[in-house]
Amino acid sequence: MTEDPRRHPFRHSHQDVEAADRIPDTPQTRAPAYRLAFTDNEFLCREELRPVRLQLELLKPQMIMDERGIQSTIVLMGSARIPAKGMEKGGATDALAEWYEVARELARLITQKSMESYGRENVIVTGGGPGIMEAGNRGAHEAGGHSIGLNIVLPHEQAPNSYVTPDLCFNFHYFAVRKMHFLMRARAICIFPGGFGTLDEMFESLTLIQTRRMKRVPFLLFGRAFWEKIINWQALAEAGTISAEDLELFNFVETAEEAMDIIGNWP
Repeated sequence: MTEDPRRHPFRHSHQDVEAADRIPDTPQTRAPAYRLAFTDNEFLCREELRPVRLQLELLKPQMIMDERGIQSTIVLMGSARIPAKGMEKGGATDALAEWYEVARELARLITQKSMESYGRENVIVTGGGPGIMEAGNRGAHEAGGHSIGLNIVLPHEQAPNSYVTPDLCFNFHYFAVRKMHFLMRARAICIFPGGFGTLDEMFESLTLIQTRRMKRVPFLLFGRAFWEKIINWQALAEAGTISAEDLELFNFVETAEEAMDIIGNWP
C-alpha cells in the first residue's frame, strides 16, 4: 500500500526498501548489520525482540479486521479431529461426526443474519484448521459471507481449511495473542466436543467470565452427554472449588436452532 504523501513530508519506508534493493553488491551491503531493521528477519527473531513480535501479532490482525469493518464475532471452537459425515475413517470420532453438521448449520444461520449488517457484526471466527473449525468456516462460506481463521504454527503443520476468507486468514506464533483475538470481539462462544486444545480454550474463556475480566456472553456447550461425561461440573460446585452460580455461566445445547435462539435473545 502506498502512503499518501499529503499525510506527512517524510520519505516512506517502502521507498527505502526499494532503494536498498538497488544498491551495489559489496561486503558491506551484504553484512547483516547493514540491513534495514524492519526487513531483517534474523534480527526480528532475536530473543530480545519478543516484545516487538508480540505487539506485531496483536496489531496485524487487529488492523486488518478494523479495515474490514468487523465489529463483533461469534466464536466456534471444537476438535480438529471430528470429520464431516461420510468422511469417517473408523475411529472414536465417528460418533461425534454429527457435530460437524451442527457447527456448519450454526455458522450458516449466523452468517445469513450477519449479512443484514453487511457482515460487520457476528462474523464467524474459528481456529482455521480442519474438523469443527472447517465446519464453521464452511457454513459461513455457503451462506455467501466471510469468516475468520486464526491459525497457529504447530510441530505438525496445520494448514488453513479452504473455506476461510483468504484476507481474513491469519497465522500466529503465540498462543496467548491468538486467544486474545478469539475473545476481543466475541458476542458468543460456542464450544463443540474436543480435546486438550478445546478444553484449554473453554476453561480460559470461562475463567475470564467468572472473574469478570470479560463481559458475560452466551457460552454454549454443544452436546450435554459429551460434556457431562468428561467433566463432573456438579462435583466442582459441591466441592466448593467453584460457586453454584458458576454453573449458570454456560448452557448446554443440542442444535443450531437452539443456539440461535439463545444468542438472538441475549439481554
